[in-house]
Amino acid sequence: MCGITGKLSFIDKPVSRSEIEAMNGAIVHRGPDDGGTYVSPDGKVGLGHRRLSIIDLSPLGHQPMRYLDRYEIVFNGEIYNFQEKREMLEKDGYTFASHSDTEVILALYDKYGKDCLQHLRGMFAFAIYDKREQTLFCARDRVGKKPFKYYVDDNVFLFASELKAILTQSEYHREPDSLALHHYLTLRYVPAPLTGFVGIKKLEPAHFLLVDLKTGKIEKERYWKLDYSEKLDLSEGEWKQKIMEKLEEAVKIRMVSDVPIGAFLSGGIDSSAVVGLMSRHSTAPVKTFSIGFNEEKYNELPYAKTVSELFKTEHTEFIVEPKAMEVMPLLVRHFEEPFADKSMIPTYYVSKLTRERVTVALSGDGGDENFAGYAQHGIFRFSLIYDRVRFLHTLIVLPVVRFLAEHIETTFFLRAYQFAKTMAEPPAHRYANYMCYFTDEEKRDVYTDDFRRRFADVDSLGIIAETFSDSGSEDRLDQALFADFTTYLPDDLMVKADITTMAASLESRSPFLDHEFLELTAKIPSRLKIRGINNRKYILKKALEGFLPDGILYRKKMGFASPIDVWFKTDLRDYARELLLSEKALARGIFRKEAIEKMLDDHVTTDINYARHILALVVLESWFLEFFDEKTV
Repeated sequence: MCGITGKLSFIDKPVSRSEIEAMNGAIVHRGPDDGGTYVSPDGKVGLGHRRLSIIDLSPLGHQPMRYLDRYEIVFNGEIYNFQEKREMLEKDGYTFASHSDTEVILALYDKYGKDCLQHLRGMFAFAIYDKREQTLFCARDRVGKKPFKYYVDDNVFLFASELKAILTQSEYHREPDSLALHHYLTLRYVPAPLTGFVGIKKLEPAHFLLVDLKTGKIEKERYWKLDYSEKLDLSEGEWKQKIMEKLEEAVKIRMVSDVPIGAFLSGGIDSSAVVGLMSRHSTAPVKTFSIGFNEEKYNELPYAKTVSELFKTEHTEFIVEPKAMEVMPLLVRHFEEPFADKSMIPTYYVSKLTRERVTVALSGDGGDENFAGYAQHGIFRFSLIYDRVRFLHTLIVLPVVRFLAEHIETTFFLRAYQFAKTMAEPPAHRYANYMCYFTDEEKRDVYTDDFRRRFADVDSLGIIAETFSDSGSEDRLDQALFADFTTYLPDDLMVKADITTMAASLESRSPFLDHEFLELTAKIPSRLKIRGINNRKYILKKALEGFLPDGILYRKKMGFASPIDVWFKTDLRDYARELLLSEKALARGIFRKEAIEKMLDDHVTTDINYARHILALVVLESWFLEFFDEKTV
């Protein structure tokens, strides 16, 4: 796993090696083992690379890498089928100087051009400079596991794994993007292609850019999309076999490494399945790592221990306490975009713990997106069935729930009222509502008059809702899952996985997000993903029966999150108040003091849980302090 940087000049001002070295220096944590730069003889192109050595530890794997005296590449990721493709290319006369997957990408590009992407199975972000054609070909993997951020104007094209590298360049003048912040408060992440910085974009998953240095023209194209339109008519038994075979294959190919490898183990279904399948293909005990909390309702360590004992792993545990919030400035700096997923803190700590023992860790990321495992999937399914009694809802349920929410201050009735209101929305917007932090009504309440007017007609939920029509399926659950894969997965889950692991110089691999496995699960009828109203991940659980204990398969889902609701009532109460009600924070002109103060007070004095809202505000203010007030890089 690595970090990549680059700069193209469209004018007579040449790129200097020191500029590329400065970009590399901003992301050295992504690749502490090695670094390299390339500047073309004409000064038009500069490429940089930081390396975390995983495959081919020899100097021959050094980047930027040259091929056929024509191409230069910087590559971040892992290609799991590179040996198979190498053998195919060798039969066509291609030769290789290294044993790395990087060189195979170059040969594939020479043979197939942009269609080389169809041959890659893995996670990647790369840029290939073609000296003959004077082009730069940039691509990002299908799911968005590896980041690619860029800035372009009439003078330059800048790109990097993290935008911190772009901030080192004099051509870019930083400015916060208010539209991105408006979306962030709803979604808890900044949706692609926005980043929170005016002018800096992130390349969407399954897309490539082709930059023509001769004309300055930039072509962007999508090369892959998950298709839910075709279903396989198989029995449950046949599905169970196919799921296990393909998942085991996805796990096995991700165990290839020249460095120590382990696994994150939460004790949930997905990570437990990955650990169990790893144990089948490991000659030594699998090294597993878990995070827990003193607050019992958030602590999954007993379940992780059960799985560890079952598969005889070498297990390590760590308890996260409120002082973990002391790392907030560090996390804000690493995430670099406003990002408020409440599991980012434990994910960072488990990554840091894991890196002490191994360099690569497999995870269970993606199981919920494949098999409809999130609470919102069950709520959405219920809402579609509930549609049948809409007349009773309008006449009786909505007025009663509104009255209870207005007179009994609890999270339960507040959310029940929010659910009841969404029943008037089309299904796509209804589903988007289930995933938001600040609702439109809540944003209107906390915004200053000026900020409210600026975004009165901007629909943040539409970013999710508009993806429903692109799924290729008429099935509502398929549409919701496609929305997850298009929005939440790449912009939240994959960002969290990449940034927290890279901050610890650890590589994370996700078998459930193997694109061939995704293409298989997209063919599973939705009735086998949710059975009845809320029996989520039905077919996956059936496939794993006998492999995992029922106590793991059928326990209530907890989710990998920190007890911030408790922390913001106790240890972190004063921290949040001092940060959010400071003169500096209020002077930004985004939030009304009275509204923020009431939210903080209500979280402590009532049964309404505003922890997610407070976390989003804390991250946002910390982001301003980190990237704009101090003007750091």
